[in-house]
Amino acid sequence: MRNPKINGLYAITPELENTNNLLDKARQVLEGGAQLLQYRNKSASRILLKEQAGLLLQLCRGFGIPLIINDYLDIAIEIDADGLHVGQQDESLLNVRNQLGCNKIVGASCYNNLDLALQAEKEGADYVAFGAFFPSLTKPNTVPVTLSLIGEGKKKITIPIVGIGGIRLANARTVIQSGCAAIAVCNDLFQSENIKIKAAQYAQLFTETN
Repeated sequence: MRNPKINGLYAITPELENTNNLLDKARQVLEGGAQLLQYRNKSASRILLKEQAGLLLQLCRGFGIPLIINDYLDIAIEIDADGLHVGQQDESLLNVRNQLGCNKIVGASCYNNLDLALQAEKEGADYVAFGAFFPSLTKPNTVPVTLSLIGEGKKKITIPIVGIGGIRLANARTVIQSGCAAIAVCNDLFQSENIKIKAAQYAQLFTETN
């Protein structure tokens, strides 16, 4: 899956202990048109992490959509996930790329730091994520990012840029129009009354904008 297509709605799972509930919500997201799914859970036990990640991978394979694991390189390797997303304090990108090989997706959080993004690209990242664009419930202590950073980044970075942080249907269009290839959404998607319809509405924004 080298040179993957990173675009559209990038869904990030909430932390749910109930695996059936997680799978049901993830299925609705994929049915609605998400192009990537990231499994993110910072509080689960290793047993639950591996169980949920493995079942999500099966689900994603059925839709032909990549499953990206957040942070846990060992879990990604163990279940043969499609890729890994790392933050600044996680595994080094060089180590991740060396251990995963060249056929997996590697993404990196770069916050509001263009230099981090340039370094990530050099070290083998397939995409970089900037954010938070708006106040985020998932990560309340994130640094703010302006839309102008995306335009600046696109002049220097050749890999896709993902926008993240407090993105809702009401503000997503501006982030897409700034030049982000994909937008990462968690709460506004998974807490919706009709997740499939909400995902489809996000997917439609890319059709209208591109």
